[in-house]
Amino acid sequence: MENWDEIRTAFQVARLGTVSGAAEVLGVHHATVIRHIDALEKRLGAKLFQRHARGYTPTESGHDLLAVAQTTEEQFAHLVSRIKGQGETVSGELVVTSIAGISDLLTPVMTSFQDKWPDVRVRFLTDMRVFRLDYGEAHVAIRAGAGPEEPDNVVQPLVRLKTGLYASRAYVERFGKPASEAEFDGHRFVSTDSEASRAPFFRWLRAVVRPEQISYAASEPAALEQAVRHGAGIGFIAAFRAADAPDLVEILPPREEWETPLRLVTHVDLHRTRKVQAFLTHLKDSAKDWKLCR
Repeated sequence: MENWDEIRTAFQVARLGTVSGAAEVLGVHHATVIRHIDALEKRLGAKLFQRHARGYTPTESGHDLLAVAQTTEEQFAHLVSRIKGQGETVSGELVVTSIAGISDLLTPVMTSFQDKWPDVRVRFLTDMRVFRLDYGEAHVAIRAGAGPEEPDNVVQPLVRLKTGLYASRAYVERFGKPASEAEFDGHRFVSTDSEASRAPFFRWLRAVVRPEQISYAASEPAALEQAVRHGAGIGFIAAFRAADAPDLVEILPPREEWETPLRLVTHVDLHRTRKVQAFLTHLKDSAKDWKLCR
């Protein structure tokens, strides 16, 4: 299309549902929005929107065009993120994404980084999905395991998280303390609700205990830890967190086979920028002081 303005206008109308909303975002008169939509529909020979009292709703043809427009918009955003990241100042937005459950390790690192570089605005994102670094969704990703990465990503080791098997004192008083996995019969366990979890300790647990022994399952690491602390069963907790918890009893100490390697992932286009390098250096230096236990 020789006129991107018309496609961009259609995209904003579809996103916001009204001509007035699109006009405000684009900084144009509402008549310009209507003219762009009419011209685009005439050029394509198809209706892109159904007009009604509440606004505009995309037709099937509209959805097809807008899927392309959204992808283009995302690519432009990615380009802007890369260009901004190529500056030589440590300022602006820094987006860090990580696995859930380690915010108590990472938050002090990011706040101390802001103390050093006060012009940085931090966004810390955790989600079940993997954020796309090639789409500019994050500057730095902290991921677990040794899974495959995109060829344009730079991967560096960070630390290995140690994990042990624990129960609350109330659980031990009620059900006793197994001396080893040979005495697991009759005990209840807390585990992830996802059988597809790649966490080595959860894979070990599924291989050792019977399915009916898992009496409590959850998807969030914080929920699993709280279930153990409240006596729902025996479960895995990061050793550094359990070390300061007098309400927990160690059932089995951390094992090397249960360790979770954490890795730093950055996109090659942003890896060498001053802001990303400053944060990576700060994070790696801070990680040297983490007391991960044993």
